Amino acid sequence: MTRTAAREIAIQLCFAAASAKLEPLELAERFFDREYYQSLGKEDELFLEYPEERQIAYIRRLISLVAEHREEIDALIEKYARGWRVERISRTALAVLRCAVCEILYMEDIPNAAAINEAVELSKGYDEPDTVAFVNGVLGSIVRGELSEAKAPGEESVQA
Repeated sequence: MTRTAAREIAIQLCFAAASAKLEPLELAERFFDREYYQSLGKEDELFLEYPEERQIAYIRRLISLVAEHREEIDALIEKYARGWRVERISRTALAVLRCAVCEILYMEDIPNAAAINEAVELSKGYDEPDTVAFVNGVLGSIVRGELSEAKAPGEESVQA
């Protein structure tokens, strides 16, 4: 399974946890039950391949960090979404944004440009082109506005 597929699963789990108001790790525990997970493959090819331990650890880490820092992440999204409150952002776009902002702020092993690019590509599968552009703009603005001095070499060319 690719990192992109693992990221998409994390986004879906963040979406589900926010929608059902469940603890993310509890949700993940049920979700990664092999029998349950295999049943999902009949409906969506994303779930045809069971993730390896490394990918499950990444997914759990990401959804845990999103839950732990959700208020801070949402405040940044609102700050850079100019005039949009999180309640007005589509739930899928919000899940994508939360995961990407989390990767940018709290997962040093993920380059900012990779987090933004993956978020934009994944949002194309869920949202309209205007929303995809919105996601790109918000993430680029967060990187430029919050991390301009903390960027890794080569990250200054992030396009948004």
